[in-house]
Amino acid sequence: MSDHDRKPGFQRRPPRGGKGYGGKGHSTGRGPRPPRRDRDGDDGPAILYGWHTVTAALANPARKIRKLLLTENAARRLADENIPTRITPEMVRPSAIDQRLGPDAVHQGLLAEVDPLPSPDIDTLPQQGIVLVLDQITDPHNVGAIMRSAAAFAVKAIVTTARHSPEATGVLAKSASGALELVPLVLVQNLARALTELNERGFLTVGLDSAGGEDLTAIELRQPLALVLGAEGKGLRQLTRETCSAVARLDMPGDIKSLNVSNAAVLALYIGASRLGLMR
Repeated sequence: MSDHDRKPGFQRRPPRGGKGYGGKGHSTGRGPRPPRRDRDGDDGPAILYGWHTVTAALANPARKIRKLLLTENAARRLADENIPTRITPEMVRPSAIDQRLGPDAVHQGLLAEVDPLPSPDIDTLPQQGIVLVLDQITDPHNVGAIMRSAAAFAVKAIVTTARHSPEATGVLAKSASGALELVPLVLVQNLARALTELNERGFLTVGLDSAGGEDLTAIELRQPLALVLGAEGKGLRQLTRETCSAVARLDMPGDIKSLNVSNAAVLALYIGASRLGLMR
């Protein structure tokens, strides 16, 4: 991003010690592009379970289904709703899926073993709309909830590190409620390099941190926009903060000033989409 595009109040090096939705970073310079990886991890098939998760995978022609376990009730519901299984399912009792997942998993009689989806490269992202960047958010429930919100706001992609992030399978996929099939997941080796590349491609990269210099609503936003969120407690790592074009906070009127990272994501997306005229 050029200097004339940077608005007053943008902080290149905000004060240290931010917390919440927004650590130390190391490694500078762009270096070689990381190798392409499957976005669900590369340790074998991904496990998907639950009605919305599995039916979204069945509806995605890019998703290869290796194995499909169904209970009689689930198979009947698929037939009633005219949802093709694409492969011959294996009919099982609910207890057989319980044994695979554990008794607390709400599988609704469906479990699929699937091939991972490919991870696109940063330079293939459209230069419009909003992308989300996740800085070492490791809780699969939070990442899944963020993906669900991202799908609701038509986010173009989610960028996260190949390490220090949950695999897109199991709990994450269930929490995403089908959004795994809708929002591309871009895995990178070094987040600061990825942010630098986004900056150079014309993205406005805005980190969200309680120590941000301005409220997000006060910053002049433009497309393409990348909103950067950090892990709860740690916030954005220092190098991540320094690489963002701006660091903003989300001001809350109540006594509790910080939000769960997935709630912060949906609020930031609403503000961003509204300000950019992306709301329908």
